[in-house]
Amino acid sequence: MHPAPLVAFVAGVLWLQLQSALPGKGTIALGGLAALATLALTRAARRWLSPNSALAVQSAAAVALGFAWAASIATVRLADELRFEDEGKDVCIVGLISSLPAQLERGTRFEFEVERVESPGIHVPARISLAWYDAGAVVRPAERWRFTVRLKRPHGVLNPGGFDFEAWMIERNLRASGYVRDAAGDGAPRRLDAMVRDPGALIDRGRHELRERLQQRLQSERYGGVLIALVLGDQRAIREEDWTLFNRTGISHLVSISGLHITMLAGLAAAAASLAWRRSRRLLAVAPAQSAAALAALLAALAYCLLAGWGVPAQRTFFMLATVALALLARRHARAFTTLAIAAAVVCLLDPWAAIAPGFWLSFGAVAAIFHVVAGRPVVPSGWRAQLREAARIQGAVTLALVPLTIALFQQVSIVSPLANALAIPLVSLIVTPLALLAGLLVVLPEPLAALALPCLAIAHWLFAQLAEALQWSVALPWASIAIAAPPWWALLLAVAAVIWLLAPRGWPLRWIAIVWFVPMFAWPPARPAAGDLWVTALDVGQGMALLAESGEHAVLYDTGPRYSPETDAGARVIAPYLRWRGIDRLDLLVVSHLDSDHSGGTASLLRSLPVERVWTSVRTDHPMLRVGPPVTRCSDGQTLTLGALELRVLRPSTGDYERALSTNAMSCVVEARSGPHRVLLTGDLPAREEAELGARHPDLAVTLVSAPHHGSRHSSSDAFVEAARPAWVVYQAGYRNRFGHPAVEVVERYAASGARAVRTDHAGATQWRLRADGSVEVESMRSDRARYWHNRPGPMTQAPEGGDELPAYQSEPQVEPLQPY
Repeated sequence: MHPAPLVAFVAGVLWLQLQSALPGKGTIALGGLAALATLALTRAARRWLSPNSALAVQSAAAVALGFAWAASIATVRLADELRFEDEGKDVCIVGLISSLPAQLERGTRFEFEVERVESPGIHVPARISLAWYDAGAVVRPAERWRFTVRLKRPHGVLNPGGFDFEAWMIERNLRASGYVRDAAGDGAPRRLDAMVRDPGALIDRGRHELRERLQQRLQSERYGGVLIALVLGDQRAIREEDWTLFNRTGISHLVSISGLHITMLAGLAAAAASLAWRRSRRLLAVAPAQSAAALAALLAALAYCLLAGWGVPAQRTFFMLATVALALLARRHARAFTTLAIAAAVVCLLDPWAAIAPGFWLSFGAVAAIFHVVAGRPVVPSGWRAQLREAARIQGAVTLALVPLTIALFQQVSIVSPLANALAIPLVSLIVTPLALLAGLLVVLPEPLAALALPCLAIAHWLFAQLAEALQWSVALPWASIAIAAPPWWALLLAVAAVIWLLAPRGWPLRWIAIVWFVPMFAWPPARPAAGDLWVTALDVGQGMALLAESGEHAVLYDTGPRYSPETDAGARVIAPYLRWRGIDRLDLLVVSHLDSDHSGGTASLLRSLPVERVWTSVRTDHPMLRVGPPVTRCSDGQTLTLGALELRVLRPSTGDYERALSTNAMSCVVEARSGPHRVLLTGDLPAREEAELGARHPDLAVTLVSAPHHGSRHSSSDAFVEAARPAWVVYQAGYRNRFGHPAVEVVERYAASGARAVRTDHAGATQWRLRADGSVEVESMRSDRARYWHNRPGPMTQAPEGGDELPAYQSEPQVEPLQPY
């Protein structure tokens, strides 16, 4: 079998995932049937077609087949949706807990398989994500519960360079999210069955019980979450700062159940089975030892993958091992790249959204690099020195091969990765992981055998702690990692070609020329405003505020968005990834308008992530979140800063306002940004009374763009303020279906009556205004200009009523997928 049609099938699946809308059902059916007919006719007409012609036709048909297959699966999945009009309603449902529960700050989150809906006239998708905000709530997989819930459609923050939460939801077939209502009487949560005999849920129940036993023994250990991830694939207990460390040193693939670990376990099972089989003549008479070893390896890999939760890296490894095992059982030889192509095609067949997962490309890219570099060298070198050199050569090839992908996906590359992996791979794969797995086996046994798990876990934890200490030292080096702006697509393809050329076998001509092909990816200048232009980007941070103003090479950030949980915030999850994606490695000015957490929540993490020249704020200058940063100046009316063509001026508060007993909202730093004919007004959470004072002090407020004060609250944006500002554009930064009802209907109507065009980040995603020196304005929004077919598209009236939900709008939805490269 030639790998080209299989690769073409994957390309067709990927092509579908790049579409903004799905084709019609008739088009999908016709395209799929035409592709199948073409493949059949090509096979029948092989004697009349040259091999190359037949291969080209088959590959083209495979692209169409992959596109049609992915489109058909997506059509079915999107049809199972929650209607906009049913969002926020109390709905009574019965179903199963179908995942490992994740512990939240004040509750738990879990996946729920809906069996029936008891509220008439409402369709609830078959699988949903629920949060139960009750510190005493305890749920277990395979339990049947009756809940009263409030749901919303899949919706996350959407920013360039950021994690696409809605893609994550559709891949996991979670078509709504919401929370459990602690209603009284018949609506109260009630467990109906303690154990339901559902195969998938029972597997998760076993994983849950094992996790609880491991947690009891690791609850005080710093890296206990890593050991649990190595056993179960559950990475949610790994700290945010640890993921940052693992990503910057390039060892993230080792702190999850990776292909390396699965292959190692399969190899041990194969060796044990082969040894036992060869000792029995009766068994050898039934089947050869090689077949027994292949079957044992396959079963061990399947068991470990199920224990891991059947993630994409586990699927990829299992299908590759399955291809090799089946070839051995059938006594047929499978070429390395054909095996890899079969695995990729099967993964995309079962999960079409795997084609847009970073882990998919990094996993297959790493294995492809290994196959490429060992091609033609099947003999394992003898002697430990030669084997060490070969291992170093392969690790260097993998590191080089992943450089273009890591830059394209994460806009950074780890320089210390080869050294870190050289230390971490043998330690984690050959010692820490086997010890953790042995402990996982022991804890389910009766005493005194279960007690033996403690020394295994203690040794594994100590070894990993020493590794983490070494990684901390390496990442502190100034050249440990390099941030690079997202390259254009053609520069990425050129870099991939350069990798293939550089890793070609010995004797390949003009190998040095590939180095030149790398240059555009590293040297291509990121987009910047032209002379006299001003770019303003309203980031989608949920219920909070964060706006970036750019002029030439200068960048100013106004507010840092909300804090989402004790461990994460908009600074780390949204703003820093966006700046890295844009190639912005420093800020000339950071303005923290006031202390409210939806405006200042990301300040500390942002100051740790990149250099900032100066900070303006109304917060006291010795506040803990500002201690790690540059000099801090309190905002004061009349304060100015000129950065090239950009002029910044503080309009309030005044010096005297600091002596008054004003609310934090009233102390918001109001900043005017001026460039050429354009003026932008950034207002924080300014209330109506302070708006009147602002108008009295600065009657000439006519602006091109204004950030609606207090996210469009009915207590701000008074008639007088809107009339004084006379904005051409107004932006409302608010969370989707937030409990405050922002922006208020009367405020939206007020701005509309003034002639202002409105953008809501909860409906549009991140939005950028390009204010030209000639007076023209260009606007680009994520949900309209970079949409994908799975993105939620709320209508103008899609809004929760004020006070309609008791919970914060941003309910700790997962916004970043932990990196699992291999």
